[in-house]
Amino acid sequence: MTDAPVNGSVPTVGPEVPVVARFCPSPTGNPHVGMARTALFSWAFARHHGGRFVFRIEDTDASRDSQESYGLLIDVMRWLGLDWDEGVEVGGPNGPYRQSERADVYADVVQRLLDAGLAYKAYDTAEELEERREKARAEGRPSGYDGLHRDLTPEQQAAYEAEGRRPVIRFKMPAKDWTFDDLVRGPITFGAENVQDFVIVRANGQPLYTLTNPTDDALMGITHVLRGEDILSSTPRQVALYEAFAQIGVGQGFIPRFGHLPYVMGQGNKKLSKRDPESNLLGYREQGFLPEGLLNYLALLGWSIPPVDGVDRDVFTLEEMVQAFDISRVNPNPARFDLKKCEAINGDHVRLLEVADVQERIVPHLQAAGLVQDPITADEHAMLSAATPLVHERISLLSEAVTMLRFLFVGEDAFTIDEKDRAKQLDGKGLDVVRAALTALESIGESTEWSCPTIEGALRVALVDELGLKPRLAFGPVRVASTGSRISPPLFESLELLGRTRTLQRLRAVL
Repeated sequence: MTDAPVNGSVPTVGPEVPVVARFCPSPTGNPHVGMARTALFSWAFARHHGGRFVFRIEDTDASRDSQESYGLLIDVMRWLGLDWDEGVEVGGPNGPYRQSERADVYADVVQRLLDAGLAYKAYDTAEELEERREKARAEGRPSGYDGLHRDLTPEQQAAYEAEGRRPVIRFKMPAKDWTFDDLVRGPITFGAENVQDFVIVRANGQPLYTLTNPTDDALMGITHVLRGEDILSSTPRQVALYEAFAQIGVGQGFIPRFGHLPYVMGQGNKKLSKRDPESNLLGYREQGFLPEGLLNYLALLGWSIPPVDGVDRDVFTLEEMVQAFDISRVNPNPARFDLKKCEAINGDHVRLLEVADVQERIVPHLQAAGLVQDPITADEHAMLSAATPLVHERISLLSEAVTMLRFLFVGEDAFTIDEKDRAKQLDGKGLDVVRAALTALESIGESTEWSCPTIEGALRVALVDELGLKPRLAFGPVRVASTGSRISPPLFESLELLGRTRTLQRLRAVL
């Protein structure tokens, strides 16, 4: 059923046990890219092995947790498409899946640990602890808890409580080294001197992460734990708790496999934090990143997909990632978040979509910018259907379509020209070009079809042939005058969609 024991007492989960992986964020602040990367790797691991994926919430810190953040976590997971088999909003046999609703579970486990002599009440004050720590540091000894209150008599406990002291509850760490085989980093050993007794319940009765996390993992049958390397130092404590759980009948009698993922680094090679702008997951959605494009890039932060026919590749689907995901390919070294590469990969995914799909995904961004109605009207839909093919190959983010197509959806009273582009393109020479273009386009009679070929023919004759201008110099001023920007879809197609009346009106307005 299991592999060899980690430290000789409780076995590690074996390969024949069905995989159960989990993701368990805290609802504090906005979801961030490091969180999404952890969720992605855990989800892909579970899906690759045909296992189950559990999504639970660690919300025992009432001072920091919020219902708003909880809602955002659910929203983001659904947007990313990382579905879960068991957990919040879905249910399952091991609920509830919010720690704030599991107080009775933790109280029962703590009492069992106390009754078995595996945990104890400690009445040290903060001042006493700091004084002893300072002394230990001065003497070159480890500054963790020294176990002074490990074996208090009932009389000593009563005396402390008579003073009004409220105890914390500490777990008794066995005096031995702790070794485990990390899925990413290989065998890791923590010396006994570096893992002292630790607090599992605060003096106010609130259970800590050090207890709630492994308790939930044990009771929910989690077999594999993938998480950030910042939690690596807590692993020996959790392994010790699993051994204790086996003695008191909590869980399924095995220790999960652990894999600690590399840091994600931001600008200046500093660890990317929740507060860094490039860390805000909601910002990427607002900018128009596709969930499949963002996940593709996040997968590359520490992992690589195997080459195909000897050729490396950076762009792949979520299904291809699941099929290929091998935790042994995760690099333990820090990965740097490169926004430009993230945008480029997202652009590749935009181009992989069908035009109709791109059009549908653009609509919410146009609505957010106030350019189309909600719901979109038939006329607006028809215009977008004609315009989307023009930008499909030119955008990396869906929000860029808003900038490129704005000129088609604004009324003439709201149409504006970018002042920097006006200064560069609509000086004296540029206005002469616009004047010649206006004359040429006016010559297209109303009985003649206003179409891309007729528009192109008229402008090329007037500006390239007759004025002798190179196309870049000939069409730049016309583009700015009619679309408001130097960056737009192809000029002739743009003018066709804009229509004869609006095109001539804008050229005349510039003059």
